[in-house]
Amino acid sequence: MTDYSVLIPFVPRRLEQALPFAGLVNWTPAVRLWQGQSMLLEPHQTFVGAAGAGFRVPVGFGVTLMPLRHPFEAANQARSVALATGHPVIAGFGPGAPAFQENLLGAPYEKPLAVARQYLTAVRRLLDGELVHMNGPEYTFQAQLAPAAAPRVDVGLGVLRPGMARLAGEIADTVITWLTPPSYLREVLLPAVEEGMARAGRTDRPRIVAMVPVGLEREGTAPERLALASNYAHLQAPHYLDMLRRAGVETAGQDPHAIARGAVDVGAFVTGDLDTVVKRLDEYRQAGVDEIVLNATGVNKMFGTQEAVGDLTEILRTAV
Repeated sequence: MTDYSVLIPFVPRRLEQALPFAGLVNWTPAVRLWQGQSMLLEPHQTFVGAAGAGFRVPVGFGVTLMPLRHPFEAANQARSVALATGHPVIAGFGPGAPAFQENLLGAPYEKPLAVARQYLTAVRRLLDGELVHMNGPEYTFQAQLAPAAAPRVDVGLGVLRPGMARLAGEIADTVITWLTPPSYLREVLLPAVEEGMARAGRTDRPRIVAMVPVGLEREGTAPERLALASNYAHLQAPHYLDMLRRAGVETAGQDPHAIARGAVDVGAFVTGDLDTVVKRLDEYRQAGVDEIVLNATGVNKMFGTQEAVGDLTEILRTAV
């Protein structure tokens, strides 16, 4: 059975802004609260703060960016959240865009897949209590986390294209996708994950988590406007455009409105009346997704938090 979860659909500036979405995990069938990378209120602090406010719920990071923290710090922070919430954590990581890498590190990763392999391997082994020796190419260190009994932390990898999917199939506990249509997941990414599993001799498939931007239709609001409000930056980023092109979206000319319409057409952005939305979301289950994370960012931007919570509540109570 496919689980449903919710993403905090904005970057919080104050802890109390996140609490209605933490509440959804308590009051609806949602199983986990997710947040992506934030440059304001840091997601680890958000989740620990919510736990301190009484919302001790399972959480996931989808995804935090590798250039921001050393693997030891990443493992320590993720386990700290597990200790504070009392629940298992999914700690997802991704390399970020090349420009982001260059701004923070002085140069983009020469081999992003190799860096991701080293990073996730180090974090997994640290969380398993091992004394880790790493010797390049990106990280050279020796470290071990202080022993502590904590809920499990699964290590996830952000995946858009086949190369990263194959790597996730080799080493990740969880595959985390964003804006990937169900047909692309079924026909491109999941076969690549299985290739990686075969290469590593694995029989346990990583958990497949799809972050799905969603919003119920509203009179007078074109679907592509809602899609743009949800994912404007993603719909212009080269790696997302490449993924969408592979998924059948016409990206030539890079007109954001046309690309947004294409994203709606292929199901990368899910909208319509409640019955239509539930049926489109079920396509992700049929594609092999284990957890669907509802992302109401577009609704939140255009109509406010109350409307976003309302949409999520209706979808969760109907879909699950």
